[in-house]
Amino acid sequence: MPVKMPISKIHARYVYDSRGNPTVEVDIVTETGLHRAIVPSGASTGMHEACELRDGDKSKWGGKGVTKAVANVNEKIAPELIKANVDVKDQSAVDSLLNKLDGTQNKTNLGANAILGVSMAIAKAAAAEKRVPLYAHISDLAGTKKPYVLPVPFMNVLNGGSHAGGRLAFQEFMIVPRRKLTFASDAPTFTEGMRWGAEVYAKLKALAKKKYGQSAGNVGDEGGVAPDIQTADEALSLITEAIEQAGYTGKMNIAMDVASSEFYKTEEKKYDLDFKNPNSDKSQWVTYEQLAQQYKDLASNVDEFRSTEKAVQNSHGFTKSMP
Repeated sequence: MPVKMPISKIHARYVYDSRGNPTVEVDIVTETGLHRAIVPSGASTGMHEACELRDGDKSKWGGKGVTKAVANVNEKIAPELIKANVDVKDQSAVDSLLNKLDGTQNKTNLGANAILGVSMAIAKAAAAEKRVPLYAHISDLAGTKKPYVLPVPFMNVLNGGSHAGGRLAFQEFMIVPRRKLTFASDAPTFTEGMRWGAEVYAKLKALAKKKYGQSAGNVGDEGGVAPDIQTADEALSLITEAIEQAGYTGKMNIAMDVASSEFYKTEEKKYDLDFKNPNSDKSQWVTYEQLAQQYKDLASNVDEFRSTEKAVQNSHGFTKSMP
């Protein structure tokens, strides 16, 4: 009968993320050693996402401190988890206990950033106890079977919205090695798919500089180029040309994460496509029906950028990739 290794220590602290904002880091100590996780934090969040607990003290980090979340780990979560003598390999039991300690639907009490840090660190501890890589442990939890298959990479190559300066409202434009109906990539390997993406990105950066000036080669929060363009059509045209120049027409899909909640005007019930302008043009405020139509139009416009035969394949992939 396997013996479970108890948690001897749980400790959280704040560290800085890639944007220079504080985030939560959690250490879990078991007999296999110290296991650490850092909580990711996005620039944009939807209204239905779990609550990321921030301090709100404008005198420090502009209100983005996480000392409350850190204290919740050290003072509330840690003693309860250690007392419960949980089996780190039983992720469902761990997460159920964390949710029970919080007691709210969207983690507003302890904070999702406190809960997630502990949950991730425990998953790492469990993988170490089983002497398997983390991905193998997660695969076991998900009930999937070998052989392990790497996901198709979605590569964020052009940034707008809250991830970049400029006027573009839509947040992320990604390239994706083309998928078949089996969700297998046309790229023979993950390595090849990544190489394709790197080559397209290099072409895209050069094109952006050529068309919009040297500053267009500057990057947004997530590493995509951030030219000062305003419309998604311009972004798609630029990406499509980069794909063609790299020699991968018909082998790459385009996907978007619009993050439209970032420019939704609650009182007006409209989406402000000019939200980055302090004097927003009201003619750019659209209803959800109009925004949905824009999505359809963008998918159709991809066809116009490509040859007819290849466009039929790729526009299908594009629409499937959209949120």
